[in-house]
Amino acid sequence: MTPTESGAPRDTCVFDELMAEVTASAGTFGHREHVHLTWLAVRRVGMPAAIALVSDGIQRTARYAGVPQKYHSTVSQAWVELVAHHAAEHELQDFAAFAERNPALLDKRLLTRFYRSATLASAQARTSWVEPDLAPFPWMARNR
Repeated sequence: MTPTESGAPRDTCVFDELMAEVTASAGTFGHREHVHLTWLAVRRVGMPAAIALVSDGIQRTARYAGVPQKYHSTVSQAWVELVAHHAAEHELQDFAAFAERNPALLDKRLLTRFYRSATLASAQARTSWVEPDLAPFPWMARNR
């Protein structure tokens, strides 16, 4: 029986597979593991699809854990875009090498370089995408 025949959406199964891969090697799920999961998702399905895959998976996980308010739309999408940007610069086959090459991604406060705290705390940012308001992302700055 395929994942869609069993009633589970394919993306749910992919997210669960990626989550299992990340937590099997780490045993926990902190920021580094979140970046690892995002990197795997970007490599597996590409950046646009990874936004939905990761966002939906995190939102579902937060709901299941009884803390749906922890899901944050802008934060989820921003991290996928940042990881995808760095992954595209150097196609590394190993997450440890990727993390070593991109240590800024392991700083969970990285988004404060691009967003004001009040912006990220807003209801709009929690429920939908909000553009950076302090500095553009690196790929946005090149297009200006």
